[in-house]
Amino acid sequence: MSHQTVSRVINDDPTVRPGMREKVDAAVVALGYRPRAAARALASRTNRALGLVTTGGTLHGPMSTGLGFNQAARRAGYHVLMAALDDPQPDSMREAVETLLSQDVAAIVLVAADTSALAALDALPVPVPVPLLTANGLPGQPGAGTAVAIDQVRGATLAVEHLLGIGRRRIVHLAGPLVSQEAALRRDGYLDAMRAAGLEPVVIEGDWTPGSGFAAASSLDPGSVDALFCGNDQMALGVLSAFAGRGVSVPEDIALVGFDDIPEAAYFTPALTTVRQDFEALGGRVLAVLDGMLAGTPPDDTVLQPTLVVRASA
Repeated sequence: MSHQTVSRVINDDPTVRPGMREKVDAAVVALGYRPRAAARALASRTNRALGLVTTGGTLHGPMSTGLGFNQAARRAGYHVLMAALDDPQPDSMREAVETLLSQDVAAIVLVAADTSALAALDALPVPVPVPLLTANGLPGQPGAGTAVAIDQVRGATLAVEHLLGIGRRRIVHLAGPLVSQEAALRRDGYLDAMRAAGLEPVVIEGDWTPGSGFAAASSLDPGSVDALFCGNDQMALGVLSAFAGRGVSVPEDIALVGFDDIPEAAYFTPALTTVRQDFEALGGRVLAVLDGMLAGTPPDDTVLQPTLVVRASA
């Protein structure tokens, strides 16, 4: 039969007769046929392939952002080609972008775990010739292109205001690493909220891991603090372990707030009060902005709002 008939079957055209459809479906199964995206794009003059560059390895935020975008893109009929960079440097970023472009992606999304990813993107010898959008980047930051992010400053403000509202005044912030733009924004939100309340801020630097939370809590003088705001939930887990070993009660002695609301946060002992980031909504928003860019709509930087989830630790 003609290739037009086969095309109509594969694209689920309702005008194809049932008998004809059965023959084509049987041939598809027997041959193990899969439509080639590049050929379909050439024939229809549309491209349903998107590139995704992820950084940050297994960190919860970047990994969940990439997953949220992937799910939204697949629901919308796109297929996503992904490049994962553990240590984004100019050479590896250039190679990843060139590989995606060679597969004719219509646009590229970068999940930026820290400033090194944006610096590597900004160092590309030529501009990316397709729409570029950064998830978790800072609007206006060099290399970021159009940015969609969750308001990290607001999240930190929610955490500190909640601790102030339950009567805590000696609030310490265990921050993420300095190279992370999200850690820097959470630190800024904490500093602003503390100074607005007329309180002295105290910042300890961690590295996102439970080990750094354990180390920070092990060296902390319990008499000098009545609340601890951690830059992510994994560090808060390390804090809980260290406090348990030292006989420090949470929240009676020290209240504890995390950030992210990882799936395990509700099952910590005690259950963790934390700032929730909706990564599914972030992924959907990234795709919506990207769709608009592909349709020729002027892009807008977008900042989504986090929420506070109150549990037993504060």
